[in-house]
Parts: sequence; C-alpha cells; structure tokens
Amino acid sequence: MKALYKIKKGLDLHLEGEAAHKVRTIKPSAVYALSPDDFNGIVPRVVVKEGQHVDAGDPLFVDKATEKIHFVSPVSGTVAAIVRGDRRKLLHVSVQSDGKQTYRQDSPIAIDKASGSDILASLLKAGLFAFVRQRPYDVIASPEVMPKAIFVSAFSKMPLAADFSFAVEGHEDDFKTGLRALAKMAPVHLGISPEQINTPLLPVKEVQVSVFAGPNPAGNVGVHINHVDPINKGEVVWTLDPGAVVMIGRYVATGRVIMERRIAVAGSGVTEPDYADVLVGTPIADLLDGRLAETDRHMRIINGNPLVGYKSEKDGFLGAFSREVCVIPEGDDVDEVLGWIMPRTNDFSTNHSYFSWLQGRSRRYNLDCRIKGGERHMIMSGEYERVFPMDIFPEHLVKAIITGDIDKQEELGIYEVAPEDFAVAEFVDSSKLELQRIVREGLDLLRKENA
Repeated sequence: MKALYKIKKGLDLHLEGEAAHKVRTIKPSAVYALSPDDFNGIVPRVVVKEGQHVDAGDPLFVDKATEKIHFVSPVSGTVAAIVRGDRRKLLHVSVQSDGKQTYRQDSPIAIDKASGSDILASLLKAGLFAFVRQRPYDVIASPEVMPKAIFVSAFSKMPLAADFSFAVEGHEDDFKTGLRALAKMAPVHLGISPEQINTPLLPVKEVQVSVFAGPNPAGNVGVHINHVDPINKGEVVWTLDPGAVVMIGRYVATGRVIMERRIAVAGSGVTEPDYADVLVGTPIADLLDGRLAETDRHMRIINGNPLVGYKSEKDGFLGAFSREVCVIPEGDDVDEVLGWIMPRTNDFSTNHSYFSWLQGRSRRYNLDCRIKGGERHMIMSGEYERVFPMDIFPEHLVKAIITGDIDKQEELGIYEVAPEDFAVAEFVDSSKLELQRIVREGLDLLRKENA
C-alpha cells in the first residue's frame, strides 16, 4: 500500500522549451572535468598529477577531512590540468580522454550476501559515496554517521526539469538494484508522482514508496522528508539523486563506475530541446553544439534547471548533480517602454498583476533572468508560506538566519531544509532576497558552529 500525500502549497511554472522525449547522439568529448564546488561540505586534496594516466573510476581528489571519500574520473585518459583560482582554491581537474574508456574493475556485489557495512565500503572505494548527501546541512554525507533513513525522489516539478521516467528508460533494473543496495544500510523511502505508479521503476519490496501529488516543489526530497519522517536535532538522513542510484546499481552489477546519465537540454534558447546520454563533466560547448537558437538576444546557460541551477559558460562542464542544461534569455538587453505600467500578456505573475493569467495555468512563458527590482527590506507578508509546503515557518527561519540567531534557527527547523526548498519562495519574493544563498550561508555557519 503506497502512502499518498496531496501537496496544496506551491507554484507550477511552465516555461517554453521543455525537452521532447527523444535522445540525440553526442559524440564523445576530448576533455572532461570534475569540480569540487559541486560537492558541498568538502575540502579537496588532489591525489593525481598532470600527465598521469587514470582509468574511469580512479580518484582525482579526496576529502581532506576523511580521506575515505573519493571523487573519481568519469573517463580513462591523461590528467590534462589541475586548475586553481584565488588562494589556490581547486576549481576543477580535467582529464584528456584516450577514447578507449577503460575502467578500474572491481568485483560485482552479491547484494543478498552483502551487509550494510560491505555496501558502504564498496561505495567509498568506487567513489560513488560522493553522490550521497546528508541532512542536516545539505552536504556530502559523512561515512562515520549512519542515517536513520535514505530518501530518493524519482521526479521533479521544477521548470524545464528532466523527466526521470524517460531518463532511466532501459536502466530500470539498475535503478532497482541501486535501491536494494541502499536498503542494506538504512530504510529507503522512494517518492514518486501519481503518473509513475505503474511504471517499470516499481516494485522494490525493500523500499517504502510514497506518492506526492501537487505543484512544485512536490518533487523536492526535502518535502518528502518533512511529510514522511521529519528530522530532529541529532538525527541524520541521506538523500540521493535518482541518477546516482542508477550509477550505484550499475556498479553493483558490473563492478565498474559508469558515470553516464541522460540529461535534458532545454529552454527557449535551444532549437530542438531533447535529451542526451553523456558523462558527468562533459563540456557544455559539446552539449550545446549546433543546438543554440539564432537570436540577437543575450542568453544565459544554466547548469541545472532555472530555479536551482547555476550560471555557466560555454567553456564550463556539466555539473555532477545536474540533470538539465538550460538556455533562456538573460534579459540585460531588454528596454521596455513605460516599464511595469504596461498591461502585459506575455509575462508571468503570481498575484494576477498581468492579464496573462486569463490564458490559463498551463500556458508556457518565455521568461528571462531579470529579477525586476532591487533588494528591499524583508516584508513579513506570508508570501513564502503560500508556496512552501513544509511544516516550517520559512519567513521566520530566513529572518533568524539573517540575524544569526542560531537557537532560533534550530527551533524553526533549519536541520530539515536545503537551499532548493526555498527556490519557489525566492521566485515569488517581492523583497528580491536571494533566499537560496541566505539558507546556504546559514547552513554552513551552523555546521561550523556545531563542528
């Protein structure tokens, strides 16, 4: 029996350029790169040298704090560059592919005979534990503290988000195997949408399945945790991207770390939005080669989806947790006559300020990246609560983070949240506050204080 949770608070934002369910072939890239910035909460130490040969699955850098957590190469080849920024901060490690794709080979895992500690040791050795996050703090998990539960969300309601049911097509068995392996370490909770009830992703008898219906952010794993098994102070929960579960399943079955995932290339700036099967660390330029629409407008490339992704350039690389690469108008070249006074029919408004709402909720918009206003004093107006479906007071929590009141943050549930949980609230915020950045800084400060 699957539990059904009906989410009423939230906001669906439909943008032009959603990826069609077809896969475009991308030729293998010459260079791939892995960036420590994708893995919150670690301090990297490089364990390779430029010119050194590595196989796919060999570590490029490790976490200084534990040395157990490896961050491995997605391809075989030669370490091309170890790029550092200010104060020698490691920006990324790039690998020149040899075109052969040879793997470090481990023994396949017999799940029925393996213990939870065996699975954990294998994931650490393979470098796949780097894709396990923990709450509190929304950082890469510590292998020293076992969780009370593991949560996986198999869908997303974010704008232009990849459809995981299509992205996993043909690899459903790997997904199930990954879930079974995780269930050896802690109870696993899988969140699905109503449309996924009869998909090949199920059943997995070792997993508790919950169905979440409603608007964005109904697909956020934080919403699932809050409704199914909330986190109390002192407790730890692990979360995984469904693509990482597939990687774990492949490793269990083959003994190889295959860091391939199907991502959506979407947005109004893409000529034919669709999907591509690529490795983590693929150059953005290769993903967008021949796909960018011809336009005079300035465009922004986003590593991830528009609400929670980050700005990238064509010389960047696909992020370790990115399921989409989106291209939408920047908006810095727009010059509007009379500004906000004009009766708009092509812009989106959450409070019916524009006439566009008369055309229905399912209409798709070609929005740009402007915030249309400057940062103002925080308005305690209940804006966040309308779109925040967790049993938390988001406005009060953000205020406690801004003022640095750690005791109040703990009382208001900061251990349960991650920056992505505030994405929709940030979108509707009339005060123009960078809520996701504020929450990230609050979590980092709290983690430092509790260390």
